[in-house]
Formats: sequence, structure tokens, C-alpha cells
Amino acid sequence: MGNDMTLGREFPVNFKYQVRFTRGALDARNPALRDALSGESPRAGVILDAGLLASRPGLSDQIGSILAAIGVELAFPPLVVPGGRGAKTSWRWPLETLRRVSDSRLDRHSYLLALGGGSVLDMAGFAAAVAHRGLRLVRMPTTTLAMADAGIGVKNGMDMFGQKNFVGTFAPPWAVVNDFDFLETLAEDDWLGGVAEAFKVAIIKDRAFLDFLVAHAQELRGRNPGPMEELVRRCAEIHLDHIALGGDPFETGSARPLDFGHWSAHWLETRTNYRLGHGQAVAIGIALDSCYAFYSGLLDSHELELVLDALRGSGLPVWDAALAERDGAGRLRVMDGLERFREHLGGVLNITLPSGLGAKEEIHHVRPDLLENSMLRLRP
Repeated sequence: MGNDMTLGREFPVNFKYQVRFTRGALDARNPALRDALSGESPRAGVILDAGLLASRPGLSDQIGSILAAIGVELAFPPLVVPGGRGAKTSWRWPLETLRRVSDSRLDRHSYLLALGGGSVLDMAGFAAAVAHRGLRLVRMPTTTLAMADAGIGVKNGMDMFGQKNFVGTFAPPWAVVNDFDFLETLAEDDWLGGVAEAFKVAIIKDRAFLDFLVAHAQELRGRNPGPMEELVRRCAEIHLDHIALGGDPFETGSARPLDFGHWSAHWLETRTNYRLGHGQAVAIGIALDSCYAFYSGLLDSHELELVLDALRGSGLPVWDAALAERDGAGRLRVMDGLERFREHLGGVLNITLPSGLGAKEEIHHVRPDLLENSMLRLRP
């Protein structure tokens, strides 16, 4: 036993990346992409959301032209992948991305440039993180949800076994370029998806931001670009501050305040076979947890109605029939999402609820009777 020895070391790892807000990023006169793809003889592979390409048929050629103009070699023809759930539920796409990375001999100083919604960015980020243990990922989010939330964080994930983000990595991007021009051709659900994530952070972190959302709910629903751009910038800023200053960027603990409303939202997405998009499911999850906070004494009736009216006023749903589904014993099936969420957290169940508007509280147990009351409060 005298030969036993234990060695230990502790070291910090610093990450730094910038999120750029601009217009006309695919114009060679705009420095955003040149700055993001800098380096000596840079090379890049491109991943492109099929839905985005359908709305902008000349986009693939446009990307090739700007890369040539700024001195970046296009390593392979843009890989077009399905948007939405198709990108994250099939291993065809990360494997095809990795094959192209290998065939084109991209290295760790090369780039993957991903343009699309959150699911495409998640898939591309996962592939970039595992190729050579990490290529430089540059994200160009093209939906409000991706610009405000999914595209600016440090997480990448694939859905498996009926679970959201069961497989994934924590890998910060090299850079993010948010080009507001992409918002002009969004479908209605993609336009509103980011609004749900904005309500998420405003309700638990920033009362002034919540007041802005309430005041501009109808304008957001009416696709007014000014309030939407302000929403995207402020929501992204809150998310980045949480990652950089919250003390747990890679979520080693069990508390995840920015997953407010998400325990039921993830269940709703998979339960409805993705009939509900992420933003719409999150809106319903926010409504459900806000009702629960009311019945727990954390919100008063005026605060609850302000949240529900603003969600509805901005065009987001607060109800889906899946919430009322029950098992053979009469138990609400949505409660299955609690155990999945606890597993994802890694131990103790932590559910973030608003405690007043602009503040939060963590709870570790959900009472079935209060959840039943919450469901009934929302049911038409």
C-alpha cells in the first residue's frame, strides 16, 4: 500500500466567440463572413437547410460566390439537409457531413459553415464537434428561434429513442452571424418560434423585457421587423450572459433556468410526432408552468393573465389536446416528461418557475393535483 499515489490537476479552459447582428451578410462588401472565416488559406464546407434553399433558390450559388470573393475555398458542394426534425432524427446527415469532411481533407483549422434553423445547426454542430475532435463551426441562423436561442449557445444535439437531444455535445461555435435578411421569407411558425424563447427568458429574468414583449405582442404577430430584431438581440444577449456569467456553461449541475417551460415542451414535441414545432411547444410549456406557479402561490392572477394574454396576443398557442391525454390509471401522460427531464438534468429534478415576473424559483417535485388544475385552466 506504500506505493499508492494519487495525482490531480485543475486547469481552466477559456472560450470566446462573437455573435454578429447584421444585414446582407452574403454581400462581399459586408465584413461579417470574412471576419468569421479568417485564417491562412481558409477552407470551408457548407451545410444548407433545404427549407431555406426552397425560399431562396439561388442561395447555393450565392454562397459559393461570396466565399470565392473573400478568399475562402469551398471544400465540397453545399450539403443540403432537411430542416426541422429531419435533420436531427436521422443519422444519415451527420454521417454524410463527416464523410464529406473526410473526403475533402478538412482539418481542425478548417470550417463548417451551417445555414439554417436550429435543428440543422444542431446536427452540423454535432458533426463539427466530433470530426477530428472539433472543426471550427460558424453558424448562420435563419429563423427567429435559432437567432435568439438555439444558434448562439454551446449545445449541439441529435434526437434518439424518442428523446430530445439524447445524443449531443457541448462545443461552442467559432462565430455566429445573424443576418436579419433571412427573416423576411420565414413561414409563420418559424417567425413565431423565437417569440416563445423570448417570453421564456423575460418571464424569469427580465421584467423590462417582458413589458416590451407585452407592449409589442400584436406587432410581433403582424411580422413587424423592428420589434422582432430588438427581440432577437435582447434574447440573444440574455442567453449569452447566462452562458458566460451563470457559472455552469456546460450544465454540470442540475439546475437549468433557461429550460423554463421545456420539460413538457420536449414531451409535447415527441408525443405529437413533431406536429408541434419547438417554439409552439415551448409556448404551451410556459403557459402550463406559469399556471402551476399560480397554483403554487408564486404568481398572482393578474401576473398569470398578463403572461397568457401576451402569449395568445403574439400568435402563440397555450394549449394542445395532448396535454389532456391520460394513461389507463387516469394519470396525465404529460407527467412522463418529468422523468425524462430529470434524466437529462443528471439527477435531482429541478423545475424553474417564475416567482413574480422577472424572477425565478426552483422546485424539485411536481404535485399531480396542481398540474391537473393547471391543465384545466388552459383547456378551452
